[in-house]
Amino acid sequence: MMDLLIIILASIFLPLFPMSMVFNSVLENVKQPWLRVVLFIAWPLIGLFILSFSDADIPVWVLIIALITSTLYALRMLSLREVNQWNGFLATSLWSLLWLAITQDTASTLLYSYAFSMSVPLALLVILSAGLEQRFGAAYTDLYGGLAQTIPCFAWTLVTVVVAAIATPLFPTFFIMFDMIVESITVMPLVAVALMLIWILWSWAGARLIQGLIVGRRSNSKVVDLNGSAIGFYSSVLVALMAGGIYLGGVIL
Repeated sequence: MMDLLIIILASIFLPLFPMSMVFNSVLENVKQPWLRVVLFIAWPLIGLFILSFSDADIPVWVLIIALITSTLYALRMLSLREVNQWNGFLATSLWSLLWLAITQDTASTLLYSYAFSMSVPLALLVILSAGLEQRFGAAYTDLYGGLAQTIPCFAWTLVTVVVAAIATPLFPTFFIMFDMIVESITVMPLVAVALMLIWILWSWAGARLIQGLIVGRRSNSKVVDLNGSAIGFYSSVLVALMAGGIYLGGVIL
């Protein structure tokens, strides 16, 4: 009974439907960008910490719900236009897969690394979304002209962050997904197929988001691009993520 209660509580932070709605409801009501950054970083770590109080094996039904949750939120991302909501749904889809990593007997230190490295691009996207709101009043796709021409440094930073978030080489989530697929393919081939489908949906949703924000005619709006210090900050974090991804790949593959 205690183990079941721990799983239910952890399912709020490592989202399992319908408990996954809690995170997105909280995110919707938190308006300060830096509080959102803390939320994205801390949320899955809390879930892993809660699970550390139980030594019981994760039931199969939890894994099934986790895959369904991840797939549903990945599908929903395809039709979203608001960047923060898109980001929240991607977070839900990503974090729910940590249940699979747990069932594959991943070391606890690696699990925390997984959760943190998955969340860093999402936290960067929170800051960039706030930048869009400051410049244009809202962070919606297809709302303004092509950012690639209007604010090119901001645009290409945004593209790189989205690419990092949707598990593209050489970022950490790529190696995490690759490892989970390899671990599943001989033991649970249907799980491996589900993971590949989810990965495709992330890529599709990411391409749609980028197209809606970056592509298009130059806007007549006069907005300020990223300054040198902001470019340095984003570049440093993204380079560190890539280095971390390469290191993580060497550890788990």
